[in-house]
Formats: sequence, structure tokens, C-alpha cells
Amino acid sequence: MAVVVVFSTFPDPDKAAEVARVLVGEQLAACVNLATGVRSIYRWKGELCDDTETLAIIKTTSEQQDALIARLVGLHPYELPEAIALPVAGGHAPYLAWVATGNRSGSS
Repeated sequence: MAVVVVFSTFPDPDKAAEVARVLVGEQLAACVNLATGVRSIYRWKGELCDDTETLAIIKTTSEQQDALIARLVGLHPYELPEAIALPVAGGHAPYLAWVATGNRSGSS
């Protein structure tokens, strides 16, 4: 199974953690890292925005990717949530195997 990383930003750490717990709890993700204090500058509905957000870095498999993104979008508070999936080209083989085999206990 191929490992993918999905990125999504949230308005605050509490909402990001709430969604992360659901994704891991439902075994759609092996692990979610939350990076607070991410500054996002973007254009939305014709206006320039400059916001502080929380970035979720979600590890899953290509097989779970579509289900994870659907669940993420359903739980997300934004009108148009970010859900970007990138393939993992390599890494620490035991960790990638942990993500791929569905072993949801241990280190992140």
C-alpha cells in the first residue's frame, strides 16, 4: 500500500484536534500532526486575507485517501476546506509499514 500525506488547515487548534481524533479513531488516518500558528495569506471572495490557522498533516494510505478526504470535508468548518494529498516517495521503512498496515498504535 502506498502512503500519502494529506494537508488541511483549520481556524483553530481545538477544531483541528477534534477532526484529527475522529480521523484516527475511525482508522482513516494512522497519525495526524497539528502545527499551530501557521500564517496563511490568500484571496477569498475577492478579498485579501491574512489569517493564523492550524495545519493538519495527516498520514494515511492511497486506499484510504478518498474516504479520509470525504470525512474530512464533512467535518470541516470551512466553506471550502483544503484537502491536498501528496504521495510519499520514501522514508523510514518501518514507519511507512506501520502507516500502510493499519497498525494504529505506537509512535507517530
